[in-house]
Amino acid sequence: MANPLKRLAGETVIYGMSTILARMINFFFVPIYTRILSQDGYGAYSEIMSYIAVLQVALVLGLETGCFRFANKVKEVERPFSNAVVTVFGLSLALFLAVLLFNGEIASLMGYQGYGTMIIYVGGIMLLDASTAILFARLRYYRKAFKFALLKSIKILSELGFNLLLFFGAPAYFAAHPDSLLLNFIPAQADFSYIIFAVLLSCILCTLLFIPDLLRMRFAIDPKLWRSMMLYSLPIMIAGLPGIVNESLDRILFRFYAPDALSWRAELGIYQAAVKLAVIMNLFIQMFRYAAEPFFFARNREKGSGELYAKVMEYFVAFCMLIFLGVTLYIDLIGLILGKDFRGAMGTVPFMLISYMLLGMLFNVSMWYKLSGQTKYAINITIAGLAVTAAVNILFMPLFSYWASVAAHLLSVVVMLLYSLKLGNKYYPIPYRWRRIMANIALGVLLMLLAQGADYCLERLAGEVPMALKLALNTLFIAAYMLFCYLYNFKRNKAYSYNYEG
Repeated sequence: MANPLKRLAGETVIYGMSTILARMINFFFVPIYTRILSQDGYGAYSEIMSYIAVLQVALVLGLETGCFRFANKVKEVERPFSNAVVTVFGLSLALFLAVLLFNGEIASLMGYQGYGTMIIYVGGIMLLDASTAILFARLRYYRKAFKFALLKSIKILSELGFNLLLFFGAPAYFAAHPDSLLLNFIPAQADFSYIIFAVLLSCILCTLLFIPDLLRMRFAIDPKLWRSMMLYSLPIMIAGLPGIVNESLDRILFRFYAPDALSWRAELGIYQAAVKLAVIMNLFIQMFRYAAEPFFFARNREKGSGELYAKVMEYFVAFCMLIFLGVTLYIDLIGLILGKDFRGAMGTVPFMLISYMLLGMLFNVSMWYKLSGQTKYAINITIAGLAVTAAVNILFMPLFSYWASVAAHLLSVVVMLLYSLKLGNKYYPIPYRWRRIMANIALGVLLMLLAQGADYCLERLAGEVPMALKLALNTLFIAAYMLFCYLYNFKRNKAYSYNYEG
């Protein structure tokens, strides 16, 4: 019999690959979108996708987890999945029909006059994505990790293909075929609705791939089981909403609180383009989470597990600060990914990198409630962060625009990290060596400031400095940090046993 932990780790890697692929593809789109779309168009795309992200969580109703629980409690394993598919499809269909009937009014209310068809596409995405979420959960239950990853990857790559086809093929095609029926679905000139249409097409393709699975299922509601599933699942959905709202709230609030009511979409577009440059940190954290979660659970009952978890945190922070330096010290080169009209908010990148790193630290610290079974505290921690995000954005966005959003992200994660750490020290104490962790962070920030100071001094002395010289000098700062990490973290940890320093 195969080792269950090895199997879990293997499945984690397979599941993780599709998520990592999605983030990489999303990053691949940035130079395309920021060179073809206007600032307003990129801001509109960012806003629409934030609504989609929140609605996806709400429409699934927490039934993915509910299916896992009840499939293990009933004789007919398919009954919970049948209940869930019918429920989610019915709710999503009701939303889609409402959008279909009132798309013009919704578009006008949101300030997207003439984009009623695009609003219908959003409704279609919600209908198909929410319904297939249950089908993907079914694959996970039957441990069909490869099929899960394959279908997810096909969906992601098809979205990439449709985007490339639309942005680079459709305008020329319409110029040659002005009477094309396709003009009933998308405009002749490329804009943000092309992205929404590409997402819809990928959702349709993904749904078609599930037809064999759908044909094997029986669709009926078991009233007694349905009530039990809803009582269990709805609190999970409610607990999950603050997290996704916290991630999306600044984009949603921008239209209401941005300083300039006429140019808020442009400011949002510039800000969101800069945020994409910090996605390298987010990508590493996502990869780390897939590997670390089964690792933490597998060693929960081992002697010295707390010290091991603390050491993992040190290495995690050390590597995150290396990414921080890599992005910030090569920002002149990395910034060329963005179109020239989207480079106005690049000063926010270091702060967003730190925010993402702190989010990864929060994941490490918050393992205490998963390992100890105290998951009821998860919603309290998330709501605390959401309250900070909302307050900072509402109070300061009218004065400081997207800088208020940056501050909100940073402060929100700090509050959640401190709150989780306080509870963790009470229920599941882990001997983190905070002096060592903070030394890594402080040195990384100090080296970034020294590199910027050196660049400034060179410019004052010699005028414009060649980029090659800047990058060479900054590489020396990165090498200095790597040497520090080797001597202070890795070599020192090997030299003596782990002792808690407080």
